[in-house]
Amino acid sequence: MIDDAGAGVPELRVLAASRLPDPDPRSTLTVAAAQLGGRWLDVGARMKRLAEAAHVAASAGVQMLAFPETYLSGYPFWLTRTHGANFDDAAQKECYAYYLDSAIEVGGPEQRELEALATDLGLTLFVGVTERGRGPASGSTYCTLLAIRPGDGLVGHHRKLVPTYDERLVWAQGDGAGLRTHAVGPARVGGLNCWENWMPQARHALYADGEQVHVGTWPGASSINADITRFTAQEGRVFAVSASGILTLDDVPEDFPLFRELRENSSEMPFDGGSGIAAPDGTWLVEPVTGEEGVIVADLDLRAVGRERLTFDPTGHYSRPDIFSVTVDRTRREAARFVDTKECEASRD
Repeated sequence: MIDDAGAGVPELRVLAASRLPDPDPRSTLTVAAAQLGGRWLDVGARMKRLAEAAHVAASAGVQMLAFPETYLSGYPFWLTRTHGANFDDAAQKECYAYYLDSAIEVGGPEQRELEALATDLGLTLFVGVTERGRGPASGSTYCTLLAIRPGDGLVGHHRKLVPTYDERLVWAQGDGAGLRTHAVGPARVGGLNCWENWMPQARHALYADGEQVHVGTWPGASSINADITRFTAQEGRVFAVSASGILTLDDVPEDFPLFRELRENSSEMPFDGGSGIAAPDGTWLVEPVTGEEGVIVADLDLRAVGRERLTFDPTGHYSRPDIFSVTVDRTRREAARFVDTKECEASRD
């Protein structure tokens, strides 16, 4: 069902690319960022668009494809435009309930579709999702980045450590469980969501876990992601892939509770993309692209990481662990830890 692009939706294409003339497969990783829109808070429509982007990327020989922050199924952009912080506001409660219903559960059908897509196309996917908590946390959402590898399924589940500003009205805080890198071809790849890319400790944790390629996900504006993308690349001596979204008011469903207010208080394109790919020396391989949906592609010569670390290696010869002690707690946090005897467990209704 996720193969249909949908009537009236522009066909996706490669918007820009940086290709090597004679890549060595032992030291080359081909990556892409999907700059996408689609009907906001409509999981089915966005899954179709995601699949279309994945097919375009696979046709271009891509091995790893990154999607924007909370692409499934949309960034909570209404908060800044409709007085989201009004306490106990009935309309905001309706908006949150609508948003909660559009969120996906880890382990749910969308994840299984993504795993099948990744395996069918031989693509590792980094997908930004609005995650709905399970069980006792089912009333909360998280800004989550999933890493899905062909044949292996879900290998990464990172929840945004600190939601930014008004995002805290709808997203719960994450933990360190997802601060990990993952093997993708000859590289190790990690990722962070939006402004947590500005957190020095979070970046350091990924560098220390062997990161060579860094994925940064964003709702969509080059004005907020261009500088940190190049900075992360140069600081970590890593390749940095910035995946940003597109959103137009035509994407907003008319049954959203504050649809009229959004129409009155938003530009026609609240998010205009800005996806780009930077090299380990901080220069652009693919400069930020705005205003159009599509895929940007780059062949990454991983030997460039080693060359740039001659002068600076943030977790190697240019670190001082004898002075700075860094501990990263990567346990998944729950609301409570129950300690019972076997007799108590057996007697539970």
